[in-house]
Amino acid sequence: MEWLPKNYEGAWTLGGAVRRRGVCLHSGQESEVTLLPYDDIGFHLSWVNRSEKPVRLNSNQVVHSELCTTLDLAFERLATVEHLLAALVGCGLTHVHIVVSGNEVPLLDGSAMGWVEAISEVGMIPLKDSSSLWPVLKNALVIHKGTSVITATPSDRVTLIGIIDFPYPAIGKQMFSLDLTPQSFLQDIAPARTFGFKDQIDHLREKGMIKGGGLDNSLVCDGKSWINPPLRFKDEPVRHKLLDLIGDLALVGLPKAQVLVYKGSHALHVELAKSISRECSLTKSCFD
Repeated sequence: MEWLPKNYEGAWTLGGAVRRRGVCLHSGQESEVTLLPYDDIGFHLSWVNRSEKPVRLNSNQVVHSELCTTLDLAFERLATVEHLLAALVGCGLTHVHIVVSGNEVPLLDGSAMGWVEAISEVGMIPLKDSSSLWPVLKNALVIHKGTSVITATPSDRVTLIGIIDFPYPAIGKQMFSLDLTPQSFLQDIAPARTFGFKDQIDHLREKGMIKGGGLDNSLVCDGKSWINPPLRFKDEPVRHKLLDLIGDLALVGLPKAQVLVYKGSHALHVELAKSISRECSLTKSCFD
C-alpha cells in the first residue's frame, strides 16, 4: 500500500492512463472506461468519439434511478458510477479525467477492487494545487427518508458508521464503523461486493434491470444463506453499503465529518452530498 497517500489532505492525480472493460450490471452490455491524469480539480467525464469538453461531476447531475447512481450530463447519461467514484475518492485522487464508451460503468467483480487495482497499476502523483476537494463541515446535518436517516457531524477526520437491517436471516442487523483513510478504504471497504436477493431477481429482470448480474459479480442471498459463498467479510453487506456511500459522496468530496447512515440508499446519500454542497456555497469556507 506504499503507493497510497497517508490521508486525504493533498491533491493527487494518476501516474498514467489505465483502462478497464467489462459487463454492466443493469444493461448487460459491455462498456469501457479509461482513467487519465488531469490538471483541473475534480472528477471530469467525457465520452469516446464526442467533442464536448469534459464535464466536472457534481451531485446536482444525479437523476432518479433504481439500485444505482445515474448522472445526467445533458447530452448523455451514465449509470452505476458509484463503485468507480468510490475507488477514486477512497484512494485519495482529486484530479481525474474519466472517458467512457457506453452509458453504464462496468461492474467488474461487484466491488471497487478492480478499479483500485487499475489505479495501482499506474500509481498516483502529488500535485501542487492548493485548492481542496475535501469539504470541512461547519454545521451538523440530518436527513430522513421514511425509516432511513443519515447524519453528518463536524469532525477533524472522516469517520463512517453504517447500520443495515434486513429481514433475511443471512444478513439481519449489521453495523460497521471506521476512520476512513486511503489505507483503511483499501483494506476494509474496497473488496466488499454488491449483493441482492434471490426472491427479487425475476421481478428486477422483468423491469429490464440486472441483466448483467451473476454469481461472479454479485453476492446472492436466498434468505437463510448465501448462494455463492464465501463472503470476503462476515459483514460484507454493510461494508458494501459504505462503499456506495463513499461513491455518492465523491460527487462533493469526502467531508471532514462523522457520517452515520441507517438503512442507506443512493437517494439518501445524494441528498447529504447536496446538503454539503449547499452549505459550502453559503459559507464559502467549507473547503481547506
